Amino acid sequence: MSAVDLEKLRMSGAGKAIAVLTSGGDAQGMNAAVRAVTRMGIYVGAKVFHINEGYEGLVEGGDCIQQASWLSVSNIIQLGGTIIGSARCKAFTTHEGRLSAAFNLVQHGITNLCVIGGDGSLTGANIFRKEWGGLLEELVKEEKITEDVAAKYSHLNIVGLVGSIDNDFCGTDMTIGTDSALHRIMEVIDAITTTAQSHQRTFVLEVMGRHCGYLALVSALASGADWLFIPECPPEDGWEDIMCTRLGESRSRGSRLNIIIIAEGAIDQNGEPITSNYVKELVVKRLGFDTRVTVLGHVQRGGTPSAFDRVLSSKMGMEAVIALMEATPRTPACVVSLSGNQSVRLPLMECVQVTKDVQKAMEEKKFEEAIQLRGRSFENNWNIYKLLAHQKPSEEKSNFSIAILNVGAPAAGMNAAVRSAVRIGISEGHKIYTVHDGFEGLAKGQINEVGWHDVAGWLGRGGSMLGTKRLMKECYSLLRHGNNMKNSVSSCVLSLLL
Repeated sequence: MSAVDLEKLRMSGAGKAIAVLTSGGDAQGMNAAVRAVTRMGIYVGAKVFHINEGYEGLVEGGDCIQQASWLSVSNIIQLGGTIIGSARCKAFTTHEGRLSAAFNLVQHGITNLCVIGGDGSLTGANIFRKEWGGLLEELVKEEKITEDVAAKYSHLNIVGLVGSIDNDFCGTDMTIGTDSALHRIMEVIDAITTTAQSHQRTFVLEVMGRHCGYLALVSALASGADWLFIPECPPEDGWEDIMCTRLGESRSRGSRLNIIIIAEGAIDQNGEPITSNYVKELVVKRLGFDTRVTVLGHVQRGGTPSAFDRVLSSKMGMEAVIALMEATPRTPACVVSLSGNQSVRLPLMECVQVTKDVQKAMEEKKFEEAIQLRGRSFENNWNIYKLLAHQKPSEEKSNFSIAILNVGAPAAGMNAAVRSAVRIGISEGHKIYTVHDGFEGLAKGQINEVGWHDVAGWLGRGGSMLGTKRLMKECYSLLRHGNNMKNSVSSCVLSLLL
């Protein structure tokens, strides 16, 4: 948003009041969102209120609803959890509870509500919005408010921000807290890998995701896990034999460890749970491997939010206030989502419905449909994981050869890119070569054919396993006059970071 657009918004909220609450499970980045809503609300000239303890505070009122200031949200952007608290509230699911909540909002002149939570919390907010007019009529009949007050606050605007580490809400690329949770998981995997390698162990790592396998899927993709269980795509019948065979093959090729990642909601084709303990016992019984189970639990929710979550929450919180200021009585409740790194507004209940459709598809064992409903990003991640982890080299060989080299300063992720290029190329039947020390190595003929398993374990390593050098004038001369493409390489893949 440009400075001109921001200036137009200044004082657009004069005379209005905004309330923000967090509900459901906490997620890293919620505080950044609360901060953004508070400060953007103050910027536009509105009064901003914090509702402590989620819907419970909304129902109870009193000291649970407090006016916020610019300084009241200072130094919170880096904090995990939620400083205004979150609680499950049965009272809000009742008509009487929502009647009390409406009275408490009217008492403070609040007609704009930003809810940060999961699909259940956002659905509750939409129900509250739909009932608002009727609730005010009841309050008038009970003589708790006057008709003039009811007329003044006749409409409630709702905007939702999705706070969920599971990334289980359809309509947004990422939910608040997901990236931070992935950081926690990867920290554990990196730590476990060292001890597993030392003792030649197999680790079964259970991560959160009762109805959504996003955390398990992306952490498996990022760590190069040997096997993965997610609820959206149960393994085919006989998976026990296939998994144990692949784990055994991995050890026979010299691997000293195996990592298996399982979402807590993992199921088989019949909808029966697949537990981490069952997988452990299976590996011990069939293969005799020293196998341990690690359940991450609430470690994934804790800790400071990542830079991505801080920025995401700040952008979403700002957009939420703008949406509230622009809302009219005819504007449907919306949710602020991330699409292509841009904050966008989508109809709240349409997104909630698609999210419910995913669960329904899984219950009806329509697993392909469930993956498609999760979105293109989820489906792409699933296909990439399967290809890079389980795809066997193609038996049909092509006449195409590819050389891969790194050029420029080393950067984190280079080795993951090389691994991916190598395995995709081999899966297509191409000959793959790696070149050591960049263009200098290419000029000197430091070219070697590489196989599928030669890049095992490269994902988590920093720097450049191939070696890299900055381009030098001498290399141009060597490449121009040399004849070192002895392997008949027909294409080069360059990782250029200059």
